[in-house]
Amino acid sequence: MKNFIRNEMTRKVFFIVLAVLCLTPLISSPIALALGFFLVVLIGNPFEKHLHQYIHLLLQISIVGLGFGLKLDEALHAGKTGLLLTVVSIFTVMVLGYFLGKIFKLESPLSYLISAGTAICGGSAIAAVSPIIKPSTKQISLALAIVFTLNSIALFVYPAIGHLLNLSQEQFGLWCAVGIHDTSSVVGAASKYGDEALKIATTVKLARALWIIPVSLITMFIFKSKDSKIKIPWFIGYFIVAILLNTYFPFFDHFSSSITVLAKSGLNLTLFLIGSTLSIQTLKSIGLKPLVMAIILWVTISVGSLLYIIY
Repeated sequence: MKNFIRNEMTRKVFFIVLAVLCLTPLISSPIALALGFFLVVLIGNPFEKHLHQYIHLLLQISIVGLGFGLKLDEALHAGKTGLLLTVVSIFTVMVLGYFLGKIFKLESPLSYLISAGTAICGGSAIAAVSPIIKPSTKQISLALAIVFTLNSIALFVYPAIGHLLNLSQEQFGLWCAVGIHDTSSVVGAASKYGDEALKIATTVKLARALWIIPVSLITMFIFKSKDSKIKIPWFIGYFIVAILLNTYFPFFDHFSSSITVLAKSGLNLTLFLIGSTLSIQTLKSIGLKPLVMAIILWVTISVGSLLYIIY
């Protein structure tokens, strides 16, 4: 079809129509991601150069919106529940990633990016540590491609496994937050499973994302880079503010459900846009050794956290 739709304006209109469709309840999170990917395969992405900045902004706004669906006691309970698992999983993945990088003889920056992306929060962690370890553009692109590819698989696989094992909402939300790399896919998978799973997954994942700060400090020490700056995920603070407003100001009770619905729609659109940045060329660029390393780390954290949660 790509050969038949040569007109740039037609491609843009088609893209926008599908993007708007993803804002409706007709399209679920996994379908939105798949729709974006197949759209690129068929007609290409007419907005490719400008999407990345909008993806991050839209994701952050959607996450803050989800905060209006939470009360403070729910958030504290979820954060407390996932704290130990978060600490153990981050430490395990970073240490295992170091040794796997040596075994597969990967460049140190590349293996570190993959490890940080798997351990904390996918693309956000990769973006945070990149200025510190100063990898090449190719290494950053490769790490992001691997993380986004595995995220896309997780969005379909996790809910299926959750239903197969008959996981509770709380169990599945916690598992998503620990086992899936990127925040967008965590929230997407959890929202498909249920509202309670979504609340837990969002809170635990954002608490997990704060570990970008200590990991970045450790990274500066390891790579001896004193002049590097740490990127702090400030939007998490706004998420906390949204929870506090929803908890202590009854006025927001009239709007919280509507804001949450809009936030979920924004998340679906975010996943559509993420899917539209993936392509066959991107997938082909992924080398075997980095991919195998990433899969081992992902399976380790997924299976390990699942066993911990169940037993």
